[in-house]
Amino acid sequence: MARANLAFVTGATGFVGAAVARALALRGFSLRLLVRRASERKHLAGLEAELVEGDLNDAVSLTHGVKDCRYVFHVAADYRIWVPEPEAMIATNVRATETLLRLAHAAGVERIVYTSSVAALGLAPRGAPPADEKTPITYDKVVGTYKKSKFLAEQVALRLSDEGIPVVIVNPAAPVGPGDVKPTPTGVMIRDAATGRMPAFVDTGLSVVHVDDCAEGHLLALERGTIGERYILGGENISMAEVLGLVDEVTGKPVRRFKLPIGPLMPAAVVAEQVARVTGKEPRLTRDHLKMARKMMYFSSAKAEADLGYTYRPAREAVRDALTWFETHGYLKA
Repeated sequence: MARANLAFVTGATGFVGAAVARALALRGFSLRLLVRRASERKHLAGLEAELVEGDLNDAVSLTHGVKDCRYVFHVAADYRIWVPEPEAMIATNVRATETLLRLAHAAGVERIVYTSSVAALGLAPRGAPPADEKTPITYDKVVGTYKKSKFLAEQVALRLSDEGIPVVIVNPAAPVGPGDVKPTPTGVMIRDAATGRMPAFVDTGLSVVHVDDCAEGHLLALERGTIGERYILGGENISMAEVLGLVDEVTGKPVRRFKLPIGPLMPAAVVAEQVARVTGKEPRLTRDHLKMARKMMYFSSAKAEADLGYTYRPAREAVRDALTWFETHGYLKA
């Protein structure tokens, strides 16, 4: 029998997952968290939770994780823009998602919130209104292994909801804020801009959402979301130049930067990927980065606002809170 308010959270040592776990704890939920043996656990300090050691590809740990739980938040994913072996990412992000959702249903879980991504959604042309949950997208138009894996995983979640598994899907945009330990690609950009290591940029745009607003959106999806529906958890849509301007405004250290055309950067991206295959270190610039940058990654959260009561704060607050956290934890050293 499911225990009242016991929630199993995957990815709780990550950026968004930790914020979701904190939000659940503040609401009085009991927590069970999936953690990899080697994971950094700074995020878990102060949280009362049962820890289950394992990973998404370990069905035994997943089975233990969902046992007697009322709710599941599947937040974990392999999030890298470039990978040398795509198959491993597909296994973690797609096949393991199906395994977990089926195990949760078999265990009698009342409701599952699956964290997809706006990476699984279509993009609107430049100058058009922001994309939403209905913007068309086909697999062949999805750029990069990570986005392809999230697209496929979302299709799995939608299919299983049709089979009766009680899953609600949320699609976070670009989360920014405190606790970005790794940090994420967006966090790296903000950190580098603040430390003068980003003298140039390409003309793209993001939907910047405070990580705590994103976490709150997960709980709203649990409480008010419709099974089988998708909800974009986005924020303020701003250009890359505007994001960098916010960094300069918060730090009080304006930096002159140059806008670079995408085309001439492609050869450099090819070289960076070749070097990465030798060193094993993820490249800072890839062809997929540049392909994605050709469109403004703007999204509308109108559906989540109307159906869930979702709200988000200005991008400046997200950038400010991220920089404050980075400064406090020594990420902004020259």
